[in-house]
Amino acid sequence: MPRYHCPIPLHIGAELDLPAGAARHVQVLRHQPGDTITLFEGRTGNGFAGGEFQATITRMGRSDVGVRIDSHSAMEREAARAVHLVVGMPANERMDWLVEKATELGVASIQPVMAARSVLKLKGERADKKIERWQSIAVSACEQCG
Repeated sequence: MPRYHCPIPLHIGAELDLPAGAARHVQVLRHQPGDTITLFEGRTGNGFAGGEFQATITRMGRSDVGVRIDSHSAMEREAARAVHLVVGMPANERMDWLVEKATELGVASIQPVMAARSVLKLKGERADKKIERWQSIAVSACEQCG
């Protein structure tokens, strides 16, 4: 069953619109009203329950998808021991690949480090854009691999 990241607090019985990225993904996969999908929040605390939620698609709009949360599973797909990866900034697009593969393997966190010989130097707005990109890659890897 397809999994979609929904970065808003979810609870059983809620009817909501999926975020734009998840809605587009649902539409591309040609889901229909009545299909069941799995949603995950990606975190716990501050109103987030964690685990996975089974949801039924209630409506498909041109650019939005409505769902109803049916059930919750406390299943956490994290390893028993948290693995934290500290890595010197690699050159070019290697960091994108590293984030994807580390997420697929279940790493709890990735901490990039600017070493004296790091090729990639990030500051200011460029650093913010890269961080957003890496978070997007990590979410995509979570959706794909659980």
